[in-house]
Amino acid sequence: MSTRFLHHFFEPHSVAVFGASEKPESLGGLVLRNLQEGGFTGTLWAVNPKGYRDVFGTACFKSASDLPGTPDLAVICTRVEGAPRLIGKLGRKGVKAALVLSGGAYLDQEQGDEGSIREQMLHAARASGMRVLGPECMGLIVPGRKLNASYASQPVRPGRVAYLGQSGMLANAMIDWAAGREAGFSHLITVGDSVDVLLPDLIDYVNQFSPAQAILLHLERVMDAQHFMTSVRDASRNRLVLAIKSGRTPASDLSGMPPTPGIINRDVVFDAAFARAGVVRVDDSDELFDALETLSRMRPLRGDRLAVVSNGLGPAMLAIDKLVSAGGTLATFSDETRAALTTRRVDMSKPGENPVDVGGNATPARFVDALEIVTADPGVDAVLVVHAPTRLAPSVETAQALIDQRKRFKRNLLTSWMGLKEALNARGLCSAAGIPTYISPEKAVKAFMHMVDYQRVQALLQEIPPSLTFTTRAEDRAECRALIERARAAGRQTLNHSETAKVLEAYGIPTAPSVYLQHPHEAHENGGHFDGPKAVKVVHEGNCRPYRYRRHPHKLSAGLLQDLETAEQVEEGMQRLGAKVQEKFPEYAIKEFCLQPMQRGKHSMQICAGITRDPVFGPLIVFGIGGYKVNVLADRQVALPPLNMSLAADVVRRTHAASLIREHSADVERDLERLCQLLVKLSQMASDLTELRGLELNPLLLNRDGMLAVDFAMDLGAPARFAIMPYPEELREWVTLNNGWRVEIRPIRAEDAPLITRFHTRLSEESIRFRYFHNKASLTQRDLSMLSHINYDRQMAFIAEHQHDDGSKEMLGVVRVYNDADNIRTEFSIIVRDDLQGLGIGRLLMEKMIAYCKGIGTIEMIGKIMMDNHPMRALMKKLGFKSRYNMDEQVIDAVLRLNEPDSEWQRHRLESLAD
Repeated sequence: MSTRFLHHFFEPHSVAVFGASEKPESLGGLVLRNLQEGGFTGTLWAVNPKGYRDVFGTACFKSASDLPGTPDLAVICTRVEGAPRLIGKLGRKGVKAALVLSGGAYLDQEQGDEGSIREQMLHAARASGMRVLGPECMGLIVPGRKLNASYASQPVRPGRVAYLGQSGMLANAMIDWAAGREAGFSHLITVGDSVDVLLPDLIDYVNQFSPAQAILLHLERVMDAQHFMTSVRDASRNRLVLAIKSGRTPASDLSGMPPTPGIINRDVVFDAAFARAGVVRVDDSDELFDALETLSRMRPLRGDRLAVVSNGLGPAMLAIDKLVSAGGTLATFSDETRAALTTRRVDMSKPGENPVDVGGNATPARFVDALEIVTADPGVDAVLVVHAPTRLAPSVETAQALIDQRKRFKRNLLTSWMGLKEALNARGLCSAAGIPTYISPEKAVKAFMHMVDYQRVQALLQEIPPSLTFTTRAEDRAECRALIERARAAGRQTLNHSETAKVLEAYGIPTAPSVYLQHPHEAHENGGHFDGPKAVKVVHEGNCRPYRYRRHPHKLSAGLLQDLETAEQVEEGMQRLGAKVQEKFPEYAIKEFCLQPMQRGKHSMQICAGITRDPVFGPLIVFGIGGYKVNVLADRQVALPPLNMSLAADVVRRTHAASLIREHSADVERDLERLCQLLVKLSQMASDLTELRGLELNPLLLNRDGMLAVDFAMDLGAPARFAIMPYPEELREWVTLNNGWRVEIRPIRAEDAPLITRFHTRLSEESIRFRYFHNKASLTQRDLSMLSHINYDRQMAFIAEHQHDDGSKEMLGVVRVYNDADNIRTEFSIIVRDDLQGLGIGRLLMEKMIAYCKGIGTIEMIGKIMMDNHPMRALMKKLGFKSRYNMDEQVIDAVLRLNEPDSEWQRHRLESLAD
């Protein structure tokens, strides 16, 4: 969907509450009282068919048609069965936003020929273009606008955190937590059953129009993965995003989605999605509050090294146990720090080591001295203070001392005041002073690890991947597509073993030498093809599908015979396997037999890698330890394509396979590089061959000679929809410039950061000023990431690239657009190297971008041009742009209509953007 009409929910001038009465149990009455007590400054109406004169002093009307005007927002608290009819009536009256708080378990039950209540509500809303939030939601609260259209139990303070969730009860708990911490919210919204307005719509709205510095998400399910990933990736680049998801286990998953082949618990898919989007995931509601406390108050970390300062070893060791088990690092002190701790006698138990025990009789002054020494150590990224109250060091006095002396501490502090009575006041002091504080050392460490995770996922968003050392030829991609089309035309949903081998080889994934036989008598002709012992596998319809594991893993090899020496043994083995298939699986036709030499003697590691497809998130790359125990080993990691080398390295790093390589490989970097390349090749395969449903390489052998896929299976399905749009290969084209250069115009990719850097050094100060509106001498890593690693769903950048005779490449120019969430307007920018002006590069790039934006349905293109940028103004005139002077920004707005609006709402949005 989109943010269409959403401002009517959050900035209404008039609100009508349907079903309001003064009865104690009236849901509408609760909402009306909250609106009144919240100080809503607009017009309030109550609607109730019983004809009350007023409800809690607010004028009441019998029906929507009796209202003296058209409300901006209708809050429906009546029985949900009547909601479709009421929504239709309100739509005809001109209402653009309806908030449905009532609900029930029977929303999806068919109601005769009219469909379910959910379908009726959506049909009624679409007839007029109205937006519907709910049903069965808590409502919405915008404290900054004094709007509380909810049944919340208490008022909410204004703040800089937006809560967007799917559960009303969790939202109520969040309100109570915030009241206890004196925290506030910019928006607090639940979507309930999501008939129309979805969570990604709200994320887009908050990201565009809210002052929120952080977004808290509660998810029960995701309806549209691409919409969700696009919105949350955009949001996480601008503000902190935390997420909690219920339904993490199969027992609590109420989505009804079919299982993902090869994935036992679909929750790992959400882990991969959150990490890819730059979102910090928390496991429970307590962690959500603690993570918010940490991430909103701590300065960015340089690493994951934690030091602990405590007045006793027992509590400190609890913290260290939690740190190590969570994957954190216990800081190692420098010689200077160890000497200072020992000389000044502030470390009692194990002088100079981490943790620092200041002793049970430590005064607040000793705590401060120890912290000053530890926080000065360059090998420490943060310090956890663990304190239990004593007579010499009461919690409150110690907390006040830390607060008073906090300028002396050069690192982030986290505090844990153990206990209840005294500790409660100490935690209150620290919280008021902006120092993160927790009720236990374990909670403090967990919160610290959320900060480490946040730094990691944000670094991945900004990391510049190395250039790819391989590529797949267009001819090879075309052959693979043709092979798949032939299989589909024949009514097949799988590829044979031999066909899958051809696809793998086209993408640079080596396969074991194989001979494919149709009949046992062919064994005498081909049995001597390989020296030494051989293996033969029967390929039939039952084992051509990937991820079809039996209950007993060792039976995976039931269709395989090993260590066959002679052609006679191969022939006999083929006959045995064929007979066994006919006996056990008479419904399966035998496709072929695969004959391979035995792969032994090179200390190989068995890997399992491939592609699978999730019912929500689409194609996934899977990776982990291989072999027949793959379905019982908890090592499989998943990632959302497209992948680059940096993202692939993050996936590999998290597996046991990587640990084994670091422990046993003679060349660790070489082997890890091979695995990363494998994942990127699989990602490219998934992006190119959209009808590829699943691919399993198991086992794939990794040894000193490289990688070799021994066994594999591939199946097919409908064209995939990706959660993250892959690289748009189809938009590449070649042109010839006026000087005879052959130039490629193509979409930018993350690996182009070095090209951008070199391009920037060839620009004059004037060109840089025209592009950025100020002098930008160099580009930071964040700049390069933002410029090269774009979201193709909402952004596009075309570069002109020229390859020299020696194979080196250079970037000649670039044009970019940034679409709004509703694809109404896109803003462009363009820059061409100074020494290449006059070759037509700028016009080529602009025409390419204009055609692209027209094709995706964008309505208007706009660019801001400095007054003295005469060449650009002339180009815009040639391309048909209309120019107008922008007095506020003192620039020229160049505007081009690409498509005509097809709704009144789009026309209104364009008019509001022009104002």
